[in-house]
Amino acid sequence: MNKANELKRLHKKWLANCTCELREIATQGVPGDGNANAQIVFIGEAPGAREDREGRPFIGSAGKFLDEMLESIKMRREDVYITNIVKYRPPNNRDPLQSEIAACAKWLEEEIKLIDPALIVFLGRHSMNHFFPHEKISEVHGTLLSTKYFAKPRRFLPLYHPAAALYNGSLREVLKTDFKKIPRLL
Repeated sequence: MNKANELKRLHKKWLANCTCELREIATQGVPGDGNANAQIVFIGEAPGAREDREGRPFIGSAGKFLDEMLESIKMRREDVYITNIVKYRPPNNRDPLQSEIAACAKWLEEEIKLIDPALIVFLGRHSMNHFFPHEKISEVHGTLLSTKYFAKPRRFLPLYHPAAALYNGSLREVLKTDFKKIPRLL
């Protein structure tokens, strides 16, 4: 079975079996989306309202900004894989709770294991803190981090979340500059 079919099977399994409490109030689960053979996996925090309605990650205004940044490094969504640490929308777009992150963690782990990317890019502090709980995004954004993950050395690039850059104009240029490091890191 190819990776794309394995991912479909993985998402089907977790959509049926995820124990996240948010599934009771969300419209639907939002599994990761993109190239199953991607060299880069982007991890955000949780679906927003539009993602909850349509079932795809990063399709709202933050997703449009992410698409622009991908174009700036001559990539498209079809080249990468995009997912979140929480697969269901928290009410009123609040930050995901630790219990919600923990309930979706195995799903995320299985996505990463299957895709086996060369680089994992955190979009925001929530996804970064799942892997690096003691780091501060303001101190490590744009800096390559590495650790063993699934007994294999992995490389991680923390970036500000695209939504943060939309709400705080001073972060926009910082995020664009940090994003341009991705091709060199590959």
